[in-house]
Amino acid sequence: MAADEKTEKATPKRRRDERKKGHIFQSQDIVAVVSLLVLFNGLRLLAPFMYENIRKCVSLFFSYAGTSYPVNPANVGDKLSKGMLLFIETILPIAGLSILAAVVATAAQTRMLFSMDAIKFKASKMNPIQGMKRLFSIRSMVDLLKALIKVSVLTWIIFDVLKNRLHEFARLMDGSVAGAIAYVGSTMTSMVNTVGAIFIFIAVFDFLFQWWEYEKDMRMSKQDVKEEYKQTEGDPQIKGMIRQKQRAMASRRMMQKVPEADVIIRNPTHFAVALSYNTDQDRAPRVVAKGADRVALKIVEIGEANGVYIMENRPLARGLYENVELDMEIPEEFYQTVAGILAFVYNLKKTNGGKH
Repeated sequence: MAADEKTEKATPKRRRDERKKGHIFQSQDIVAVVSLLVLFNGLRLLAPFMYENIRKCVSLFFSYAGTSYPVNPANVGDKLSKGMLLFIETILPIAGLSILAAVVATAAQTRMLFSMDAIKFKASKMNPIQGMKRLFSIRSMVDLLKALIKVSVLTWIIFDVLKNRLHEFARLMDGSVAGAIAYVGSTMTSMVNTVGAIFIFIAVFDFLFQWWEYEKDMRMSKQDVKEEYKQTEGDPQIKGMIRQKQRAMASRRMMQKVPEADVIIRNPTHFAVALSYNTDQDRAPRVVAKGADRVALKIVEIGEANGVYIMENRPLARGLYENVELDMEIPEEFYQTVAGILAFVYNLKKTNGGKH
């Protein structure tokens, strides 16, 4: 059915809910290529420091062998701790750099998301039918294509580099160990940077594919959108009934204030506005009730039943109805006209000894 087709973009709430479940998109290729480049370039920068520490470690253990004091249970702990300390000092910088690169590359894509739902056991992952679908899905085909490209690129670059430098490797035996290590390290770093530059394009493609697939999976049907709206905003029919009851209650409260009004301005059947002025509390006359058509007639009916003076003034009635909200004081533009009407009403009350 058309209503079940997932044609709508995911709503903000759907995205938030899926993110809480750990359902996000990220490219592992980006993490891999960033880690690879940082690792080998870090090795190139830290090579002198690491070489010196390894030399110290080797010298230390050979010095133990050359001393007249044999290794025994009493001193073995101290000797091993010195060796381990040198080993940790050698490995820790490059290991920390690699871990930091992987964490930053992952955090940049996931915005530091950590969800326990993502690592929970799901029986659906054990479903062989679903497994076959994943095996022959578009994603598996794309992963296969990426793997073939990576292997081809890597093979070609390694072959090209070794072909041009193979004769130079044989001459390394004539130089120093440090020089040989530096040459091999430089060659490997150059090779990795060339591979990494090409792999970056593959990683960008993978990132865009992951984004496209994620957006496709996140799509919602029109029915899904309606159901979500009901959950977040409430059923429209129920909300309509609530608003209707609220309007009815507000109308009853408004009608209860009509007998307290000093005057009702009408036009003559379309609009009616009831005004009240308490000189001790109000700075200006206040609208205590207003309405159009049937509500206007009801205001006039209640006013007549309670002896409230009713005056016909079409422009004033319409102006007050459109520009003044309930329980609000009238604007200055109506002061002069309303003051004249109230003065007339108050004089009429004094003359007759009560309300009309």
